[in-house]
Amino acid sequence: MELLVFLMIGVPIILFILAIVFFIRRDNKKGKLFLILMGVYLLIAFGICGIMLANFSLDTK
Repeated sequence: MELLVFLMIGVPIILFILAIVFFIRRDNKKGKLFLILMGVYLLIAFGICGIMLANFSLDTK
């Protein structure tokens, strides 16, 4: 379970830190890219990992 939480929240935190570093270095294009990647990753991770953590079944019986 800790691995799922790390995959859901840890990777976007790392991407956010990289984006901040690129903004500090005045490389706005790479900073925006990492922010977009972080947002897309969060949307997908909260969907997939959230379903796994909630034991939600997509069974339609």
